[in-house]
Amino acid sequence: MRKTAFIPARYASTRFPAKLMQTLGSKTVIRHTYDNTESTGLFDEVIVVTDSRIIFDEITKHGGKAVMSKKQHESGSDRIAEAAADMSVDIVVNVQGDEPFVKKEPLHKLLRVFEGEEGKQVQVASLMHILKEERLIEDPNFVKVAVDKNCNALFFSRSVIPYPRSKVIPVVYYEHIGVYAFRKQALLNFTDWPVTPLESAEKIECLRYLENGVSIKMVITDFMGLEIDTPEDLERAEKYL
Repeated sequence: MRKTAFIPARYASTRFPAKLMQTLGSKTVIRHTYDNTESTGLFDEVIVVTDSRIIFDEITKHGGKAVMSKKQHESGSDRIAEAAADMSVDIVVNVQGDEPFVKKEPLHKLLRVFEGEEGKQVQVASLMHILKEERLIEDPNFVKVAVDKNCNALFFSRSVIPYPRSKVIPVVYYEHIGVYAFRKQALLNFTDWPVTPLESAEKIECLRYLENGVSIKMVITDFMGLEIDTPEDLERAEKYL
């Protein structure tokens, strides 16, 4: 299988404008993401897909590969689908541009679910990890996912799911980590479907798959690093680095 990692990289950001071009240590956030993804050795190609000539130049002048989006897109999935449409690739992995501490092991586990006889049935897969802090479980910025016994997603929500109606039954909460892997056709199908009601209500794009009857295989992983959404996140990332 030919595997390509795409990094959607939008310059504008509501909460933290130009966050991908902020300096983290000795280089920008987007270069950390690109370099760490490439250094995993898991992909035939790593490509930044961006709407910004600034980000494009930042990647290419340091020897990386980037392509410019031809039009405006609502989601990262739409952005990388445009780029992947004419490429020879079997498995497309969407690595978020604001995840500078990408690690090999979670991505390796994600890719493995497409292998073997069982893997032939998997169209879309994503990552999750256990949430333990109550403040994070209740925070709508942390997307939660409920899964069945085979680790297929049942629902994604910004609300607390499952709701702990019984206080005596232990509940495990999972945070959805926005790293996806798709078979190419599944990704292209996504872009052909209109935005769905639950997706629109929750502002969680992967609900479009569930609402169209496509299962999402969830892969549990450990700490993935820090996502850069705010200036405070950047400060935490500096300490982590």
